[in-house]
Amino acid sequence: MPRLFTALEIPREAALSLSLLRGGLPGARWIDVENYHLTLRFIGDVEGHVADEIANALDRVHRPAFHLTLSGVGAFGQKKPHSVWAGVAPSPELFALQAEIDRICQRLGAPADPRKFVPHVTLARLRNSAPSDVAHYLSARGNFSSLPFRVGRFVLMSSRDSVGGGPYIVEEAWPLAGADLRSPMRSSSDSLASRIMR
Repeated sequence: MPRLFTALEIPREAALSLSLLRGGLPGARWIDVENYHLTLRFIGDVEGHVADEIANALDRVHRPAFHLTLSGVGAFGQKKPHSVWAGVAPSPELFALQAEIDRICQRLGAPADPRKFVPHVTLARLRNSAPSDVAHYLSARGNFSSLPFRVGRFVLMSSRDSVGGGPYIVEEAWPLAGADLRSPMRSSSDSLASRIMR
């Protein structure tokens, strides 16, 4: 069963900005540019009928489109850093969208995430990187900022068991109000469960 999570996609221009942050950190396994995303809510391994219930409930999210700017870099794991990431400039719209999706998931029985929501795009997973190397990497890139981009939809993604960092598949997508998206959002009439189990 694939792992499911809701996310925002990173548009090409912002992804190219992020790709310039690659390199210069021993022990880093860099995420492929096409796999950059911002996780809103990790759902995990769920049964097919639960995946369908969550997808149907997410249909009821009605939030406005908004602009987002990637800003700053950081690391998770203070004494033993395990990943580096790009952060996000403060965005009330992003937090409101994430909170609504989180409430829906909890209502449908998905366990609460014990970690506080820290919006970020993972750049690399670290293996035995020295804290001093990580600190040097972060200080050299601390002024990173992307151009603002418009967030016009959120997606439900799946990932197969792997070492981390993809590949990720968009299973469903939902437009935000005011977004000018010309392609159909729902993938097809068959259920989410039947698609992800293929």
